[in-house]
Amino acid sequence: MKNVCLATLALLISHPLAAATPGPHPSERFGTLLHQDDFREGLGQWHVESERPGRIVAQMGVLEIDVPGGATLWFKPRLQGPVAIEFEATAVKAGGRNDRGSDLICFWMASEGDAETPVFARRRTGRSSEYDVLRAYYVNLGADHNTRARFLRYAGNATPKPLAAEHELGNADALLPANRSQTITLIASGRQIEYWRNSQRLFEYADPEPYRQGWFAIRTVQSHLKIARLRIHALEPAR
Repeated sequence: MKNVCLATLALLISHPLAAATPGPHPSERFGTLLHQDDFREGLGQWHVESERPGRIVAQMGVLEIDVPGGATLWFKPRLQGPVAIEFEATAVKAGGRNDRGSDLICFWMASEGDAETPVFARRRTGRSSEYDVLRAYYVNLGADHNTRARFLRYAGNATPKPLAAEHELGNADALLPANRSQTITLIASGRQIEYWRNSQRLFEYADPEPYRQGWFAIRTVQSHLKIARLRIHALEPAR
């Protein structure tokens, strides 16, 4: 029995439970619609940084990112919190060269310390290491060949790492499903930072020094994503 308990403990340590917690979905607090993109008029609202040539197009209601390397798409408007960013995402896995079903990555409230200068004013090629200088919140859903989900707080001065054990998840419920649309919601509400997938809150963090303004990006690495219906709302205070 002792060996069984130890084995169970080891399993929980190596595959922690998802950080889903009860509570109302933040959509109940959505206020004024600040920005939107239905992906029918091209990439005019986006700045693209791509490590290698691939297919990045916005048409017929879908932003398609099908790339053999790293690619980051920055939404051009600067965001001021409290704010909620919501979009639909599908990881394509249908036999294509880049169809790994992995790496749905988001930056939000990103800056380089100067909140007035867009983060995309600096020329980048799309390599991961080029973003280490940012101050930002970051989640990779489907990291490491879709074996884990990871939340990081980029502090602009070192290689970012998960803040705590509960900010790196390896259980099946926290991974990226293939060929299935899901709604991603990013929250920056003062100190309260949250990441939701559908009705499940995967990550939350009470930031003692929160990033209150900055830019939002969708990123992937050698993968194939489809993004739809981006909406960015002002967020009303919790009741």
